[in-house]
Amino acid sequence: MIIDTHSHIYLQEFDEDRGEVILRAKSAGVEHIILPNVDSTTIQPMLDLETSDPDFFHAAIGLHPTSVKDNYQEELALVKQQLDNRSYCAIGEIGIDLYWDKTYIKEQILAFEQQLQWAIDLNLPVIIHVRDAFPEALASVQKLNCEGLRGIFHSFGGTWKDAETIIALGGFYLGINGVITFKNSGLAETLNHIPLDYIVLETDAPYLSPVPFRGKRNEPAYLTYVIDKLTEIYKQPKETILKKTTENALQIFKTIIFATD
Repeated sequence: MIIDTHSHIYLQEFDEDRGEVILRAKSAGVEHIILPNVDSTTIQPMLDLETSDPDFFHAAIGLHPTSVKDNYQEELALVKQQLDNRSYCAIGEIGIDLYWDKTYIKEQILAFEQQLQWAIDLNLPVIIHVRDAFPEALASVQKLNCEGLRGIFHSFGGTWKDAETIIALGGFYLGINGVITFKNSGLAETLNHIPLDYIVLETDAPYLSPVPFRGKRNEPAYLTYVIDKLTEIYKQPKETILKKTTENALQIFKTIIFATD
């Protein structure tokens, strides 16, 4: 079983051939896809996709940090409304992103911490986006960390010391995607220090395609290239990589959507 723990194939980049993308994913061995939300504009497309195949797609709800603007409280109110109205497999994609714009750093932190608190209250895992903001995101997680807070640091690209800090929090895993195949990313060297026990697979489709598709639209079927790279790094057979990363994903989501028998 392959679980894509982070994919946005409800976005318009897939409107012309979404059915074919799904078929390729299933043919490649993908059996579950987690769909993190972005903001109010993506909730309905995401839910429509989940409805089309609820055993395959599993929606998460949250406000992405790059969508935090002056109206962030209105956006958060919609997230809360969704949480009150139905169940979700996780709260995400949430976090702090200071790469593109630092204008709303205060609001990003407030939005992140509010959503972390909802995760604690509802006993849901979180899917955390961090870009150029690891100290800030870590401070918020540590501020609210308690027994039961768990989830994924999505698209992990930090140092091995960053990874060790995340692991020490307890209950958190590192989302590894196509970046692992980038020649100059340094991520392969970092993972030499990190046990496979803390790794989950993701694509972040349509973004971050692995080599040889770098620069093109990503899709869940391309997880096979990530898996191949992990077999090389960990010097373990493909079956071992698949078994362990699946077990890790099930550990995060086991009480929400997946059977573990």
